[in-house]
Amino acid sequence: MNTDPLPWRPIMPGTQPPLDAPGYGSTHRRHPRQAPIRIATTPTEAAAPRMTPAAYPALDDMTRYAGGAAVGERIIVAGRVLDEDGRPVPGAMVEVWQANAAGRYHHERDTHDAPEDPHFHGAARVFADAEGWYRYTTIRPGAYPWRNHHNAWRPVHIHYSLFGAGFAQRMITQMYFPGDPLLALDPIFNCIPDAAARERLVARFDLDVTQPEFALGYRFDIVLRGRDATPMETP
Repeated sequence: MNTDPLPWRPIMPGTQPPLDAPGYGSTHRRHPRQAPIRIATTPTEAAAPRMTPAAYPALDDMTRYAGGAAVGERIIVAGRVLDEDGRPVPGAMVEVWQANAAGRYHHERDTHDAPEDPHFHGAARVFADAEGWYRYTTIRPGAYPWRNHHNAWRPVHIHYSLFGAGFAQRMITQMYFPGDPLLALDPIFNCIPDAAARERLVARFDLDVTQPEFALGYRFDIVLRGRDATPMETP
């Protein structure tokens, strides 16, 4: 058995978003202006609470809520959670949230003039299996205006939050859809300088994920570390 240590693959410059992006207006108000202070991690932050299906039951179907079916195109999203060497990260808790088919979130602060869907809650939670696979069913979300600049619209996207053993092991990103014309105009997507890294945020259509006569399928793998890491909102 080979016991040689695996080579370290640091994150490459330009592949992660900056804390202050000029095109993304709210970063000017909320990014840190002082050097961070490193605080030692205790077992409480590193391993609590227990991110397990027993404590946080899986919710893998967003197409039905409150006794009815959500409006919109059903889709299935599946992929693997991997480390820098392509090894699976089993047990990772994957949470997702999104707007409905009309581009409106199930949230009291969303004032977008688009119809609400009483049968779409817009959130799911799944766990990666032993091979790192996760899978959920949802409705393809709609684009929506976000007032970052004149006539600004967010591309179609799904938010991701990935947890390890505890709250201190959390990473956040977004998944986009192929062929969306709004990607070229979106300052959040384009604040990542490296084009190849941006493309790692775009899911790809996958016929093997598609369920016949039910829903189209998309593949979205997530790499947590290394040179091929998926861009994350929190470095």
